[in-house]
Amino acid sequence: MKIIGITGGIGSGKTAVLDIMQRDYGAFIMEADALAHRLMEPGQISYNDIVEHFGRDILDEDSRIDRAKLSAVVFSDQKQLDILNSITHPNVKKAILESMEEQKKSGCRLYVLEAALLIQDGYLDICDEMWYVYADVSKRIERLCAYRGFTDEKARKVIASQEPDSYYEENCSKKIDNSGNLEKLRNQLKLAMEIEC
Repeated sequence: MKIIGITGGIGSGKTAVLDIMQRDYGAFIMEADALAHRLMEPGQISYNDIVEHFGRDILDEDSRIDRAKLSAVVFSDQKQLDILNSITHPNVKKAILESMEEQKKSGCRLYVLEAALLIQDGYLDICDEMWYVYADVSKRIERLCAYRGFTDEKARKVIASQEPDSYYEENCSKKIDNSGNLEKLRNQLKLAMEIEC
């Protein structure tokens, strides 16, 4: 089973890459952020530790973790964000490794793992290849404003807070330029997959 890590900054279009990898190449897709959110649901592995540390004030009326309330706490306090990450990241990694084992046993040929922080969270050794999805800043701002309702200022601020292009280029074996349309993206992924084979 081939394991490809997909990473890149916000607004680079990683979701479009995942859609093509699944549709055109039959890849099993694992999105680390979506998994992290599932593990924060009541009865899941991260839930109790988060509630124990942050208190019941972060819960909604159904006793689920209200992500907006939790975000308000952690994004104004680096220490609290570090604590949240120390709870969630090991659980996510454990679940991903278990998923990889299951998929390998079921005969999966291509496993694609996506997260913004794959490199920082130590997935270079787990993935056979790490691919960097790139888009120029103006395209990223345009996407964030159109699809996430960001203001131009907010988009620039979030992009500036993330790792620079050079960081991804140094740590990834392939760069997928997603500044153009879907056809151009599909052609780049076809070329990248041909190089694999």
